[in-house]
Amino acid sequence: MTVAKGLKSIAESSPNFSNQALENAINEIKAIDKDDGHQFILSQFLLDTAIHDNTVLTTSQKNDVLDAIYNAQPHLQIGRYLNDVIRHTNTILDGSIIPLDDATNPTPSTFLEILQNVQTIQGLVPEVLGVPASEKSRAVKDHLGTLNNIFITTDDSTEPVFTRLKSIMELIDARSRTTADLNLAITNAAVGNLNLRTFLAGLVADSTDFQQSLDNMVNLCTNKYATLNTRISEIAGDPTTDLVAIRDEITTQVSLENSNLTGILTYVDTISSNLSYSALAEDTEMRKLMANVAQDTNWQSYFNDYETNQANLNPIYNTDTDADKSAVIDQVLSDSGLPDVTDSTDFHAVVSKAKRDTRIDTANFDRFTVEQIIEKSCMQLGITTANRTISALSGSLLRNMNQHDRDTIAQQLDLNKSADTIS
Repeated sequence: MTVAKGLKSIAESSPNFSNQALENAINEIKAIDKDDGHQFILSQFLLDTAIHDNTVLTTSQKNDVLDAIYNAQPHLQIGRYLNDVIRHTNTILDGSIIPLDDATNPTPSTFLEILQNVQTIQGLVPEVLGVPASEKSRAVKDHLGTLNNIFITTDDSTEPVFTRLKSIMELIDARSRTTADLNLAITNAAVGNLNLRTFLAGLVADSTDFQQSLDNMVNLCTNKYATLNTRISEIAGDPTTDLVAIRDEITTQVSLENSNLTGILTYVDTISSNLSYSALAEDTEMRKLMANVAQDTNWQSYFNDYETNQANLNPIYNTDTDADKSAVIDQVLSDSGLPDVTDSTDFHAVVSKAKRDTRIDTANFDRFTVEQIIEKSCMQLGITTANRTISALSGSLLRNMNQHDRDTIAQQLDLNKSADTIS
């Protein structure tokens, strides 16, 4: 039931959804660079933005430049991958992360539609696949974690990834103020970024061929990062290891969200359609049709075995633990009037039960005495008969048949569980 209080207020205003919390956290990291020569990340943010905004470079040229810079010590290209996170979340908010396609997405998607599809998945995956959506990397955080502060907060005592990154940047900044080699490496990297940015700003649409000059400027820029990486690794504890891990954690999350969201329409449609197909199995004729036209063996098995599995379903057999299982067996036995024979010395009752046991071939039993039937029944069930009295044989036979009753119910319980377990 929808909460009414406050509903009118939100209905008459705009939520103004944004990634402001993410940008604020990134700005805190960016602010460590005071632009006084002891840090390099601000120059990366500025260069990355300049490349994306350049109106002269072709898309191919932009990608080549971005790839060349990024491949120069990816874990140090912090401004680049943090800018990528911001751009990524913007595409979620405006819906443009969902590709336009005449068949599946003929009109641009919206943030609301993305939220609704993610919510749908949270219900569909457990229903169809039998596991929480998180086990299929389809939880809410696997689609929208970057917007939901996944880099800013944690559910346990570990430090958030942005907190770790900020601490390392502060460490590098502090060391660069007392370590000449590190300071020089930082300065050279920042100047390389600045020079390339200045070069890009000077390009005009009617420029003569500038590709060679562009390549040279990119090389001059990227060459500085090998030295910078060496100098940072010389800091006690070698923070480059943590920088690699942080970058991997961030890019992996963005990649997961991008993969999940770009294909979310197809994913939801596939699971929903398959669930609808399975509902057709309730109809006998439709079930036969589906089994005949489906080419996948899993689908064929589902429809061909449906009637058998449905027959095995019985709510009374639903259990959670082995202790519950034993109690259910006792209850079903009692409800069925079993054990129907408890006195092994009542040979006639034991024989009567033996004649109802489906494991025993009762052919010609009417020609035998009670004692002979008990002995022949024991032989058929693999019960030792040599040198045993009729009383002993009757006792063994009755215990065997009573256990079989129990085993039969246990098997029915297992069949129920199997039929009721998503596979």
